[in-house]
Amino acid sequence: MSDKKIKIGIAGYGNLGRGVEQSIAQNPDMSLEVVFTRRDPSSIDTQARVERMSEIEQYRDSIDVLILCGGSATDLPEQGPELAAMFHTVDSYDTHARIPEYYAAVDQAAQQSGHVSVISTGWDPGLFSLNRVLMEAILPEGSTYTFWGKGVSQGHSDAIRRVKGVKSGVQYTIPNEEAVDRIRRGERPELATKDKHVRECYITLEPGADEEAIRQEIVNMPHYFSDYDTTVHVISEEEMVRDHGAMPHGGIVIRGGVTGKGTSQVAEFNIKLDSNPEFTSSVLVAYARAVYRMALEGQVGAKTVYDVPIGYLSARSPEELRKELL
Repeated sequence: MSDKKIKIGIAGYGNLGRGVEQSIAQNPDMSLEVVFTRRDPSSIDTQARVERMSEIEQYRDSIDVLILCGGSATDLPEQGPELAAMFHTVDSYDTHARIPEYYAAVDQAAQQSGHVSVISTGWDPGLFSLNRVLMEAILPEGSTYTFWGKGVSQGHSDAIRRVKGVKSGVQYTIPNEEAVDRIRRGERPELATKDKHVRECYITLEPGADEEAIRQEIVNMPHYFSDYDTTVHVISEEEMVRDHGAMPHGGIVIRGGVTGKGTSQVAEFNIKLDSNPEFTSSVLVAYARAVYRMALEGQVGAKTVYDVPIGYLSARSPEELRKELL
């Protein structure tokens, strides 16, 4: 492998952006060149260089990979294609129902500009997506189930914070443990969306906000809450700081199937996270390495986790991987 460090830029400096900065520090083959923000750069608490987002085009030739850390609700649909026209990028766009159209928009921009853009990575979509395909390929006769939580969903929390009148908000996804246990026992139940999870939202309101109108907007939000049993709790700022400052999460992908003449098989991938944004950031950084390598090969266009060889994520050489991890 080359001794040259991969020069990384960060677009957006919220929880995800801070996590990316911390992850880069754990990867000796990378260096953080610059952070871009829509806020006043002097307000950002970091040792890294900070520039306004409006200055980003000036860095086209000094960044190897730009990691996009905006939200999926409103930021990435605009920023993804726009920035793929200037940089090799990686993002964690997670509105599952809209991934095909987002892919098409980013692919068009990346193809025209000669860049590589890996979209929709993290742990779901991302690592869970890989496991769904892997398990289905191995157990073609069966059913796959995905459960999230209990924990804080960054994308859903961002979505409720975008609702007019919401000052701060956090959303917890809670799995149905009885359904999980049935699948682990080898059952393959047909489960509706509402049978697998409930969603609990905790929000604080701006002065004068219409509480009931906000509640209705949240519970009826398509792609996020309308298909679930969703509860909205309005709490004080003190309660928000005291009780909802941590960002744990986790989840499970389970494939129940049969082999041979009916032999029951269950395969499971499980993660438990003390910090959802820090883990998601670490996945983004690993895929930034893959983007860099694919770009060196001359590849262009949008990619998903299905298009990236897993060895490209590792800082180890192919020889090391074959000797030590295979």
